[in-house]
Amino acid sequence: MPYYESVFIARQDVSSTQVEQLTDQFAEVVAGLGGEVKKREYWGLRNLAYKVNKNRKGHYVLFNLDAPSDAVTEMERLMRLNEDVLRYMTIRVDELEDGPSIMMQAKSDRDRGRGGREGGRGDRDHRDRGDRGDRRERDSAPRDNASKGDAE
Repeated sequence: MPYYESVFIARQDVSSTQVEQLTDQFAEVVAGLGGEVKKREYWGLRNLAYKVNKNRKGHYVLFNLDAPSDAVTEMERLMRLNEDVLRYMTIRVDELEDGPSIMMQAKSDRDRGRGGREGGRGDRDHRDRGDRGDRRERDSAPRDNASKGDAE
């Protein structure tokens, strides 16, 4: 059977337990039509790049599927009909990834980096930024364009 990766985005108004129920419903459809959900990941409530149906955020869920195309088509049909699903995308892949996806790896890296921060923004030290230079000197310096016009 072919392999698929499918991601859907649920509305921000929906609770995470309702998203879990949606995920179970879609997984049952795939299993009922002879497929298998190899992996599913809840990526959490994330910002959208632009508003979708007046929503600025959405719950992201990833499926790794080993299923016939009929099962994927039926799952996508149910996603299209469900008013809680904002967007979905399913692609066919040659092989499925083992272990956590890139999104989950990035999330664990962010969580690991927060341990050392106490009392403010520890990642910023208030040194002079060499790439900016001193703005007062730059603004008060005479412009070269005026002198070039006189020379010609």
